[in-house]
Amino acid sequence: MSMMDTMLNYLDQDLPEVYRSMSGRELDERIQKAKKALGDDLVILGHHYQRDDVIQYADYRGDSLQLAKTGAKQKNAKYIVFCGVHFMAETADTLAAPGQTVILPDLRAGCSMADMADIEEVEEAWDVLQETFQDTVIPVTYVNSTAAIKAFVGKHGGTTCTSSNAKQVLDWAFRQKKRVFFLPDQHLGRNTAYDQLGIPLEEMVVWNPKDGKFEEQRGPLDSVRMILWKGYCSVHQKFTPEQVHRIRKRDPEMKVIVHPECSFDVVQLADDSGSTSYIIKVIEEAPAGSRWAIGTEVNLVQRLAQEHPDKHIELLSTTMCPCLTMNRIDRPHLLWALESILEGNPIHVIKVDEETKHWSKVALDRMLTV
Repeated sequence: MSMMDTMLNYLDQDLPEVYRSMSGRELDERIQKAKKALGDDLVILGHHYQRDDVIQYADYRGDSLQLAKTGAKQKNAKYIVFCGVHFMAETADTLAAPGQTVILPDLRAGCSMADMADIEEVEEAWDVLQETFQDTVIPVTYVNSTAAIKAFVGKHGGTTCTSSNAKQVLDWAFRQKKRVFFLPDQHLGRNTAYDQLGIPLEEMVVWNPKDGKFEEQRGPLDSVRMILWKGYCSVHQKFTPEQVHRIRKRDPEMKVIVHPECSFDVVQLADDSGSTSYIIKVIEEAPAGSRWAIGTEVNLVQRLAQEHPDKHIELLSTTMCPCLTMNRIDRPHLLWALESILEGNPIHVIKVDEETKHWSKVALDRMLTV
């Protein structure tokens, strides 16, 4: 058993048995009671990918950065309970107002993509890039990254981006330097650069931190403009070109829309691609009777299907594609988090150290000014 497995098992054992054995009805009753007792002192944030039995208690739904900003605006809320994953709670703490405490109901709720960019490996890569390209590189990180990576980017003159504003951020970055070091999701970087900025694949390379080498080099290094970190979303990586072809063959009238965290080939075959909020907007505005296959997290796809019964909506994949770490946030952990606040001993408080918070905020603020 790995050290990480041991740690996760230990954290799982932290959940008191009383919460494990509760019926769904009792969980619901006690969550509602705890919410009422905490009143304006509490705000619960729920990411779009969150499971339905949890997101029903969210005061606000949204994408990670949107939720972090929303939490900070709730000035009366002393406690921000973030039903998402670890990096989202870190961002919420970075942006939180003085006196606010951020809580993640289950510390096992991580993000495989964010974890693929280790700060030590990023610093090593940066040294290689400086030696190879000199002072022609600016770092940009997707907000789906750890606070340490956001801070690194902030220190080195770079910024963050979301899947909604990646084009605008990359436009800004290329006005600063000739090359962009994009992390941790290679697919968002590649798809945005190719589709929205017209940068050919020949001007992109992938940095493999495990081997310390460039991959997918199609031309001379001197012509490279996009340096992509070898990371990806474990959910969106599961969508394949074969799935798109299957949909086309079965139902030529069905539209395919996918998230830009999907692979390049999938995005190229789809009818449309965009951020989670963009996908939601497209479905909301689509005409009744329209038919959609969506390549993103299954909880969201199923929720869209329930909320828009006048349209046919299905998951692009034939197998379930949940965000497994996001799904670790369940009602027992949510109730435990709420009752721990009432008892005066909050669990799983997410606290970013002051230096990391400072430079992370620098990176985030740069994005907001773009």
